[in-house]
Amino acid sequence: MTKAITSYLQMLEHLEKEKKVSQKTLDAVLVHIQFFQHERLIHLIVTMSISLLTIGVSVSFILYPTFNLFLLLLFILLACLLVPYLFHYYFLENSVQKMYQHYDALEKKL
Repeated sequence: MTKAITSYLQMLEHLEKEKKVSQKTLDAVLVHIQFFQHERLIHLIVTMSISLLTIGVSVSFILYPTFNLFLLLLFILLACLLVPYLFHYYFLENSVQKMYQHYDALEKKL
């Protein structure tokens, strides 16, 4: 998904350099932005779910006085999943914001 978003942003930059933009192109850009917004929403839900699970497991690990290896391993696994999800969601959020800016610039050209 990162490659697709990066290449689409490059394509938008190329479109922005063109002198004239059609309404059909602008509509296609809007449809792609909606696809990426949906992707961003799904990743927000997944990221928040993993975050809440990580917090829940860490609180459970702290509240139980005995050393529980299962909770420790589960926390490590969830934390290892959470970090890449946070970075990917950050990338998605910033990329969609850039798409909004490109769309606004293309709309001004129309």
